[in-house]
Amino acid sequence: MGRVNTPVLTDIQRADLERELKTNDSHSFRMRCQAILLKAAGRKSKDVAQIVGMCHVSVNSWLKRFKTDGLAGLQTKPGRGRKPLLDKVADKDA
Repeated sequence: MGRVNTPVLTDIQRADLERELKTNDSHSFRMRCQAILLKAAGRKSKDVAQIVGMCHVSVNSWLKRFKTDGLAGLQTKPGRGRKPLLDKVADKDA
């Protein structure tokens, strides 16, 4: 058995996560916030993964990013996803 990695949240961090969970437009960001809150409540990574719909490795990865970068670490970094086949200039000409 591995050790349980339970984050200790300050009141401000908990309030920020709960606010973002309720108000943020990005579904993936809200799920990451929920995962951190569930881990802080003492849930196992596999349980959290089932609840939020990601694998337990992803839960631990997001927890690590939250510990190093805070709430900003839960945002999707720029440059992710498929790149457009046409650039914006060529798209306007077509």
